[in-house]
Amino acid sequence: MGHKLVGILLNADMHRGVPRLKTGQESLSNYEEAAAAYGLVPCFLKLADIDTETGFSAAYIKGVNGYKSVVVPTPAVIHNRAIYSKNSPGMQRLLKHYPLIFNTCNRYGKDEIHQLLEKNTELREYLPVTTRVSGLKEMMNLYPDLILKPCRGSIGNGVMRLVRKGAQRWTLSYLSPSMQRWRSIPVNQAALPQALRARLTSVPYLVQERIPLAEIGGRPFDLRVTVQRGWGGDWQVTGLFAKLAAPGGFVSNIARGGEALSSSLALEKAFSRSTAAHIRMSVEILSLAIARCLEQDLPGLADIGLDIGITKDGRLFFIECNGRDQRYGFHKAGLTEIWKDSYRRPMGYARFLIETNSTVYNSY
Repeated sequence: MGHKLVGILLNADMHRGVPRLKTGQESLSNYEEAAAAYGLVPCFLKLADIDTETGFSAAYIKGVNGYKSVVVPTPAVIHNRAIYSKNSPGMQRLLKHYPLIFNTCNRYGKDEIHQLLEKNTELREYLPVTTRVSGLKEMMNLYPDLILKPCRGSIGNGVMRLVRKGAQRWTLSYLSPSMQRWRSIPVNQAALPQALRARLTSVPYLVQERIPLAEIGGRPFDLRVTVQRGWGGDWQVTGLFAKLAAPGGFVSNIARGGEALSSSLALEKAFSRSTAAHIRMSVEILSLAIARCLEQDLPGLADIGLDIGITKDGRLFFIECNGRDQRYGFHKAGLTEIWKDSYRRPMGYARFLIETNSTVYNSY
């Protein structure tokens, strides 16, 4: 056919669902539409089906009767949407043969990202005070409201909150796995519960001052900003939406009962129209600065989601970086075109990589 192939690397479970169109929050139709706009054919891969010795792979490609597994030359340009750390042996093997893989690693520790941004003097003012869990008691002496979060993990798993209620008296709030609702228990600063201490030592945790986020109807919100490389290779803000915490909750993750809203709608509910416009522009500038800072230490970075918090007085704070941005929030917020753009931009970047490395592409 002569169409240029672009690889979309998926985890095995999601890859298994491609022929049944069961890929969770990933939209196959958006990939097809976005790739076609750049003269590309998307082929959906999993790591185990890529044969680096022969240069061929088994991949799902859409035909007239739906998705079928076919053997194709392994695409020279691959967008990684699977979850791999930078030490993954399989990914390291793949990179030796196919260096044009973007978002190679998309699982970074929150502590690692914080340390990289902290080195940048211009970005330091946007970081909440953060320490390892060994500094918990010192943080409890300094701040009345703390967030405890696992260094690794997503969608709000394991996040806890400590709020001072008086001398040595605190309230610990956490999501009960068995009851699937938020629970609060009293805690004595001088004698933290054994269950809490065990949890904090079982996996690495960070302790942060809690940012007094702007609220809508008593519900705090932050902004998810999708920042991607597109055609030309430069970083661009594809879009942003607001994540509104569930009533009575303190985490805004959609998977934890949060609600996705248009960022303009949310900001104009919390601030005046002119202030909201200024905040939105400032958030975009900050997000681009963060992406450019991180790319210096994280090879292959090209597609990230940043959570940016805004205080009630309009101050911005970086909350965390998501290496595999969950784009469906745009869809849930009713921002359909931006949702589609979040697929188009990586395909534009893929085409850019093909054009600038024109001797290494494969066709189908």
